[in-house]
Amino acid sequence: MKKKIAGVLTTVLAASLFVSGNAPVTVQQDNMTAQSQDNEDTQSDEADAEDTQSDEADAEDTQTEVEEEEAKVAADPEDQPAATETPEEEKEAEKETQKREKSEDTSGSTSSNEKALLAKAKKLAQQYDYTGAISVLKNNWKFATSDKMQKAAASYMKKRDACVEYPLEQVTHVFFHSLIVDTSLAFDGDSDEAGYNQMMTTVSEFKKMIQIMYDKGYVLVSPHDMAVVNDDGTMSRGKIMLPEGKIPFVLSEDDVSYYHYMDGDGFATKLVIDDNGDIKCEYKKADGTVVTGDYDVVPILDSFIKEHPDFSYHGRKGILAMTGYDGVLGYRTDGAYKSKKNLQDDQKAFLKANPDFDYNKEVKAAKKVAKAMKKDGWEFASHTWGHRNATSSTAAELKTDNKKWEKYVAPILGKTDMIIFAFGADIGDWEGYTSDNAKYEYYKSRGYRYFCNVDSSQYFVQITSEYFRQGRRNLDGYRMYYNPDMLSDLFDVSEVWDDSRPTPVPEM
Repeated sequence: MKKKIAGVLTTVLAASLFVSGNAPVTVQQDNMTAQSQDNEDTQSDEADAEDTQSDEADAEDTQTEVEEEEAKVAADPEDQPAATETPEEEKEAEKETQKREKSEDTSGSTSSNEKALLAKAKKLAQQYDYTGAISVLKNNWKFATSDKMQKAAASYMKKRDACVEYPLEQVTHVFFHSLIVDTSLAFDGDSDEAGYNQMMTTVSEFKKMIQIMYDKGYVLVSPHDMAVVNDDGTMSRGKIMLPEGKIPFVLSEDDVSYYHYMDGDGFATKLVIDDNGDIKCEYKKADGTVVTGDYDVVPILDSFIKEHPDFSYHGRKGILAMTGYDGVLGYRTDGAYKSKKNLQDDQKAFLKANPDFDYNKEVKAAKKVAKAMKKDGWEFASHTWGHRNATSSTAAELKTDNKKWEKYVAPILGKTDMIIFAFGADIGDWEGYTSDNAKYEYYKSRGYRYFCNVDSSQYFVQITSEYFRQGRRNLDGYRMYYNPDMLSDLFDVSEVWDDSRPTPVPEM
């Protein structure tokens, strides 16, 4: 019999959000929080793909050889040079490639091997970084004498020149919460069922969604591709260059902490690094057996992109919007677990059930996972430490909360310039942020430049000289059941719907 956590909030709050930038509409909120705002305050004391064959037959032979070596090539860092057409941007891209090349032993390493270089370039080109692919080849001494490298570079130049710039204001952003692995445990008739049904997506549904979106030509990008922070702190529009017919989109997942209240309800329990160096989830089956595999968004998407590298633009994955009060990534890293003061009931139960709990080891393990994820293209955003409603909170309350995020979360995940508002509750209206907005000025002073709310419209994008702002669309039970037409640009709901989901989905 699974243990139920007392005091869990299962009520879903609603907020006035933006549609098409001109009228408010009440839609589903962003998150199901594990505890009330009062409970958060109790803890405040602790705060202080594509193929690179050329049109010529020789290039086809080259790529056949490349594929044989491709598995031997190590993954590249997440941030690749931008695929652009201006000489200045191309020069900058080549400089970045040269930096990477300098760190390699070009006289004897695999990077000096022609086949390995071609495979490395192919990996970049599959993810639309044609400039980076060309740089890898042209900046190696073998290029001058290698017919295969020269033909491959010529092929990438043709493909780069055929790319078109995608309109940034037409980039959609979708989001999820932790995926339901076992629907019989999540939908078991208890007090949490309604919230799970409204706000969660099942593993089956998620896998079908991304396959359909891939088939339609969707490609993962980042807000950092859409807007760039300059050295002087101002912001400029980015540039996304893709083959005609490809559609960029942003993906995020909220609350990847595997909160205590989810224990025994059919969700993964933590993110780990497996023996192959891949990020996977631990999952505790109903019989108590712990297994490791693709049980949530991160490992499922990682596996999909391994098979379909052209689903990712320059190695991009998704963004995890992180709180901190129950720790991060399934690790109990908040200060309360160390001091054992002002603990909530579920935290006390956890520590009692784990008498050998070692806080420092927990933090070290979480850091290792976060570092591996960032290297592999994942990004992190603040979701506020205590899942605060930024609309109803005062600037002073948000400041106190952010200090906790910087103290307990940032040291593990790294500093971020993105904030994804809990509940989708924004700090300003659709017209934008101004200098007299104390909440915005505070967040700006702490380095935040990218802000995301929840919005039911297909697109909501603002790019100014100071900040980037984007609305997100919830792909969950509530939206699929009540507004399937609003998701028709992404997929047909009837093709992804999990029949084990109880109906009707509860109204908000």
